[in-house]
Order: sequence, then structure tokens, then C-alpha cells
Amino acid sequence: MLLTWFLFILCAVVILVAGTQLSRYGDVIADITGLGRTWIGVVLLALVTSLPELITGFSSTAIFRVPNIAMGDIAGSCMFNLLIIAVLDALHGPAPISARVHQGQILAASFGMVLLGLVGLSIVLGDMLPAIGWVSVSSILFVAIYLLAMRIIFTYEQRRNIGEFVAEMATETEARHPSKARVYGLFTINAVLIVGAALYLPGLAETLAEMTGLGQTFFGTLFVALSTSLPEVVVSIAALRIGAIDMAVGNIFGSNLFNIGILALDDLFYTPGPLLATIEKMHIVAVIAAMIMTAIAIVGLIYRSDSKRLFVAWDSVGIAVVYAIANVVLYLQSSK
Repeated sequence: MLLTWFLFILCAVVILVAGTQLSRYGDVIADITGLGRTWIGVVLLALVTSLPELITGFSSTAIFRVPNIAMGDIAGSCMFNLLIIAVLDALHGPAPISARVHQGQILAASFGMVLLGLVGLSIVLGDMLPAIGWVSVSSILFVAIYLLAMRIIFTYEQRRNIGEFVAEMATETEARHPSKARVYGLFTINAVLIVGAALYLPGLAETLAEMTGLGQTFFGTLFVALSTSLPEVVVSIAALRIGAIDMAVGNIFGSNLFNIGILALDDLFYTPGPLLATIEKMHIVAVIAAMIMTAIAIVGLIYRSDSKRLFVAWDSVGIAVVYAIANVVLYLQSSK
């Protein structure tokens, strides 16, 4: 037991250090390429930090045949990622973080709501949806919408009037990092460290929690999702600390988009039949909760309150409350 705790903490420390560096070099890449921090956060950082969910989904569906763990990990990760917004808000200072984030983030958040809604509908319909072989047509739709979202967000970022800002920042970046190859190389090294450490986290978390006797749905939604979402926590907080707020929030919304794409791959890996027709219907609780949390975040981004009544803004409080209620409901259902 002590060895397992030691390995878990060791992995967390590796992710903490590498995640800090990853955010730093992700910010530099945003400056060098002119792609913008939103795009880097939504695509590049989200891809790296979501790889643990991809590997966990593959092992859960293709190897161990536990589809509820795979679905719980995806839905739980989406919820926990949104909870990170409340954490970032608490760390940000006197002004709500939603007032500092570019409203282009609403695009990624809205596409996330669309995909989560389709996931929930697919869970409800179950066997009623047609399939191609063992893969549900809904999974094909998930991938198509994800690719569309990436295209639209990229186009939007290119339209933003940031030419002068990027040119200035790129000059400063070249002074700090003479070699672009070095920047890309250091980003890749830290990304590999994060993925390598995060790959061990689900197994370690399962070993530490197996004595609880909780069902696969609750266990996957809370414990496995928490362990696979640790990279998002570290990278987003590190991005916030260097002032890359759009990259921090973009990582969150982008990770949720990518998670639904992972769900489509999980469906492909799970050959006994369509994944969403096999899992417990109770997963709908986490999916709906993630939708509500996303909606609250969107309202906060649009309203853009200029002050906090507490140490967190009202939208962050709402996100945290929904997260807590959803987990209580899942716990009560799993303990019956």
C-alpha cells in the first residue's frame, strides 16, 4: 500500500514539474506561430493532456472489457475539467477569470455542449440508433463535429486582429529562445513526461480505491477521472501563473471536446457492440451535469462580471455546486 502511494505521488510530482514547463513552451509556441493562445490551448495542450483518457479508454474497452469505466472516465473528466475553472478563478485574484478570458472561448464551450447533448441522447436511445458493424453512427457524428469545431475555432483565431501583438511577442520570444527547434523539442519532452506519468495514474488510483466496493460507474466517474484529469489541472494552473489565461481556459474546453472524440474511439475499440448502448443509464447524470456546468461557464463568459463577492465569482460557485450534487447522486445510486 505504501509503495502504491509513493508511486502515485511520484507520478503527480512529475506531472506538476513537466506541466509547468509544458505551459511555458506552449505559450512560446503560440507567440512564434501566431496561432494564438486560444488555439494552442484548445488543440495542442488539450491533445497532450487528454492522452491519459485515450489510453485509459483503450485499456478499459479493448483489453479489460469494462465499458462503464471508460464512459465514467470520459464523463467524469469533462465534469472535473470544468471544475478547474472554479479553481483558476479562486487563484486568479480580485477579478473573475471570466472577465479576462477572450469571448472566443465561447465557441469551444458551445461545441462542447452540443457534443455532450448528443452523448446524452445516444445513451437514452441506446439500441435504437443504427450501427455500422459494432460502431454506432453517433460516434461518427462525434468525430465529424469535433473536426468541424477545430476548423471553425482555427478560422476565428485567424480573423482576430493580433498581427501587431504577435509580431512584437515573436521578437521577444526569439530573444529568449534563439532556436525554434529547441522550443519544440522541450515542449515534446515535457509532453512525453506528462503522458508517461499519467498513464500509470488510473491503475494506481484503482488499486488504492478497490477496497471501497463502489460500482464501476461511480468509480470511473470520480477516481479514474480525477487521476486522468491531473494533467489538465497542472497545465491550466501553470498557464494561469504565467499570464496565459486564454491558454489555460482553452485547455479545459479543448480537453472536453477531445474527450468526446476519445469516446468515439472507445466505441471502435469495444467490439461486442455499440458502447453507449451497453453502459449503465446512470451515466446520463454526469453527462447532464457537464452540460449544465458548461452552460454556467458560457453565461459567465458573456456576462463578464467585473468583481467577486467572495474569493470566487458566482459562476464558479455554480459550477462547483453542480459538480458536488452530481457526485452525490452518483454515489447514492451506486451504493443501492
